[in-house]
Amino acid sequence: MKKILSIALTFLCFMTCLSQEYKVSKKIKIAGNEGWDYLAVDEVNQNLFVSHGSVVNVVDLKSDTTIATISDTKGVHGIAIANDLNKAFITDGKDNSVTIIDLKSLELIEKVAIDGQKPDAVLYDQFSQKVFTYNANSKDATVLDAITNKVVKTIPLGGKPEFSVTNTKGLIYVNIEDKNEIKTIDVTKLEVIGTWSIAPGDEPSGLAIDLDSNRLFSVCGNKLMVVVDASNGKVIKTLPIGDGCDGVAFDAKKKLVFSSNGEGTITVVKEQNANTFSVLETVKTQKGARTIVLNKTRGDLYLTTADFGAKPKATTENPNPRASIVSNSSVVLVVASNSKK
Repeated sequence: MKKILSIALTFLCFMTCLSQEYKVSKKIKIAGNEGWDYLAVDEVNQNLFVSHGSVVNVVDLKSDTTIATISDTKGVHGIAIANDLNKAFITDGKDNSVTIIDLKSLELIEKVAIDGQKPDAVLYDQFSQKVFTYNANSKDATVLDAITNKVVKTIPLGGKPEFSVTNTKGLIYVNIEDKNEIKTIDVTKLEVIGTWSIAPGDEPSGLAIDLDSNRLFSVCGNKLMVVVDASNGKVIKTLPIGDGCDGVAFDAKKKLVFSSNGEGTITVVKEQNANTFSVLETVKTQKGARTIVLNKTRGDLYLTTADFGAKPKATTENPNPRASIVSNSSVVLVVASNSKK
């Protein structure tokens, strides 16, 4: 009986280990004690750009060391990489501007003031060679010509925009957080041509796309991932994810979707085909790791977080206080697959 029990426990352990495909493989320490938002991978130079309060930390992914700190990016949120133009575009939410950086030298090219208020997420669309900043307070998108760095238009969005993606063929999709919608922008007309409800999804933030199946993956504040047909806005599937999600990534090689949940987990969803999806596993990360980016070359995932101190008591002036960040505890989590196939 003991032998049978031992065999059964060994088999159970084997199956558990086998099913756990992803895990935190290492942590890269980064300087600074401020908050964080999006990350971006420069695939050509294998550098990771990490938004961090009023600066951007640039990490060399070959050595896991910080090689530059881009300053004067007050209230930084998003980073968009344009390898064909050798530029990075960074949104500075507190001074309503876009910082433009040379990807090779990591030096400042130009800082462009915009009319949009509190620019947050940002997207570079190579098809049109335009940059789109999504402005939370003015509820619109500022469009820059990525070659000249000039503002060319402001597109009203009728709600608070969050992350966006391009289909690389002339259309851009953007989550509207306070309306529970996805809006479609025509990059030639530079106007909204479609608005889709993603109910029952509530407060959508991160957005990813599978260009092959033409499916959008919108992650929402009510712990749902909503899969949407990008051709007509039809909701195909909803799946449960963790709490506090603010980002999502899609691995086209493995047909996997990764929801980064601020509670300290990643929900991994498998796409079997265009209409069949299932939760594959839940990966433990670290509290606060709510945004995510995929290294398409290596297949690794990166998330930013830090350790937290005690949360202050709520006051009339600050009814929703945030826990303090423990000094010198900021890290990038590297989440890797046990199998590189």
